[in-house]
Formats: sequence, structure tokens, C-alpha cells
Amino acid sequence: MAFVSLRFALPCLGQSSPEQSSPAQTIPQTIPVPAVGQASDHPPAASIIGTLVDSSGALIAGAKVRLVREDQSQEDQSREDQSPAREILSSDDGQFSFTNIAPGPFRLTITAAGFTTRVTSGTLSPGQVYILETIPLEVAPTVTDVEVSLSRPQVAEAQVKDEEKQRVLGFIPNFYVSYDPHPVPLNPRQKFELAWKTVIDPFSFAVVGAFAAVQQGDDDFNGYGQGAQGYGKRYGASFADFVSGTFIGAAILPTILKQDPRYFYKGTGSARSRTLYALANAVICKGDNGRWQPNYSNVLGSLAAGGISNIYYPAANRHGLGLTFENALVGIGTTGAANLFQEFVVKKFTRNTPDRTPALLSQ
Repeated sequence: MAFVSLRFALPCLGQSSPEQSSPAQTIPQTIPVPAVGQASDHPPAASIIGTLVDSSGALIAGAKVRLVREDQSQEDQSREDQSPAREILSSDDGQFSFTNIAPGPFRLTITAAGFTTRVTSGTLSPGQVYILETIPLEVAPTVTDVEVSLSRPQVAEAQVKDEEKQRVLGFIPNFYVSYDPHPVPLNPRQKFELAWKTVIDPFSFAVVGAFAAVQQGDDDFNGYGQGAQGYGKRYGASFADFVSGTFIGAAILPTILKQDPRYFYKGTGSARSRTLYALANAVICKGDNGRWQPNYSNVLGSLAAGGISNIYYPAANRHGLGLTFENALVGIGTTGAANLFQEFVVKKFTRNTPDRTPALLSQ
């Protein structure tokens, strides 16, 4: 298996540009302070005092206020408590103050949780007390990160839906092949769903009908007779074989034995490695735990379907246990051949194959 991130922004009303000083709300005032105790070779120090509020006028405590003097000279930096940048937090009444500041341009950057960053700048004169009566902070837009994770059954259901759309040449069902590079094991309901969709597909009815017609033409199972009645019996027997084999080998036993009935397309590697992989998948399969194991479902399913067929085939055509095992071996060989066909040919003619992308899921 991939993460979906949805971002929603709820802009606030009246949001202003981050770098501005609103003259209507931020009113700098100058209060001259006598230069007491100042060295004769330095101009009098300045101060900045301000109060932080939100859009409703409520005071904001704990906001970080950063003072930067970008043009501070080497001589100014030697003044006590002076450095290129200073930071303080606003008090419970929303106020902050900086003292002993060298005259010249300055910039205040104000940040607080839940509010947009506010930048205010100005120029200090010698001995000036620069008062910012109120600095309003705008509420930050609400940004919500939503991580959508699908459960494993949900991912498996999506993969099954993709597989049910796979058709060779647009009409031949190709449901039991997974082209996804990160297949998720099917739960019991999904295994039965895939089997049910297979047996009721129109193409399945057509193939069984054609097979019964060939049997009728060759007079196979002559105990059924000829004519419409004989064809109907052959059709019924063939369809019963198909249904029992599909449900037992691809739904019932895989559910009991916790095995996956699908063929997992390899599609990469050398032709030899892909050939060996396809042939091996006639007798091995993936378990629901993701590990390879003997394909008991396929083998036992073929034997069970052959045993059940002895119930409805004509007595003269019931050849006992030997024929049942023989048919099971033929079924395994047929599965291997079908896997080779899947690995090298079928995908080229199959429509609606999913993209080979990782699945996003929660553990």
C-alpha cells in the first residue's frame, strides 16, 4: 500500500496584510524623556511600549514580540542590553515594552497561537518613548489536515470492485487476477462475492452452453440421450460442475483455509522467472497472512467438485475415484496453462485494469 490529505481554509473576516501598521488602531505617541545618566558620546536611549488585543478588543497574553534593529551600528550594539534582536512575551494585560533602545529604524514581529503574524515597523528618535496604544491581531485562518485512512476490508473491497470490471476484449470476465502491486487479502464475504459474480456472468452461461453443445455432438454422457432433453441435462450437469468448482475451490475452502483464490500478476523480471512463477501458482497460493503456501483450496476443490458430480452424472459414466483424481490433475495442469496465458498475454487485452499504485490503508 498510499495518504489523502484534504485541506480546508476558513478565512477570517477583515484579515489585513501581515506587514502593516494600522494608523487607525496603532497610534504611536512620543513622550520625551530627559537624558539622565547618558554618556555624552551616545544619544539618549528610546523605548517602545504596546498593548496587544484581538479583533474584539480582548487583551492577548503570552504573545511573542521580537524587536529587530536591522541598521544597528557596531557602536550602538555595544550599548547595554542591545543586540541585533530581542524577544519578550506580552503580560497578562496584553502589554509589552522594550527599553534602552538605540535610535533608528526598528521592526516588531508579533506572533501568538491562533493569530496571524503581525509586523510593525517605525523609526525611533533619541529619547523617544514610542507608544503603540493597541496592536490588533487577526485570528488565523483555520486549517484542518484530515488524514483519510481506509481499513483493510475497505481497500480489499475497492480492489474487488476493480477486478469485477476487468474483461478481456471487453466482454470476457477476468475477475480472479489481481494487477495491484499491493493486494489486500479478501474477507469471506468478498470471496463469496467474487465467486457469485463469476457464476452469474452472461459469459459463463454462454461458455457452459457451448460446452454442453460439444458434449451433445460427441454423444458424451450418452445416458442423457439426445434432443432438447439431452442437451438440457448436459447443460445442467456442466453448469453444476462450474458452480460447485467455483464456490468450493474459490470461496468455501479459501475461507476455511484462509487462502486467497486470485492469481497475482507478476509482470516484471525475466521471461524464465515469470514462467516459473505462473506454473508454480497452480499448486501454491498466497494465504490471508500474505505468505505463500500449498494451494489446498484448488486441489481439494477439484476433488470435491469431481466427487459431487458422481451424484448427477449417468451411472454408466461414473468412473469412480480414479477418474476424480485424474480430473483433478488435469485441472491443475489447466490452471498452470491459464496462469501462463495470464502472465504473458491476457493483460494486453484486458480493459479497466487498475493503476499499479500503492494502497492507502490503516493497520
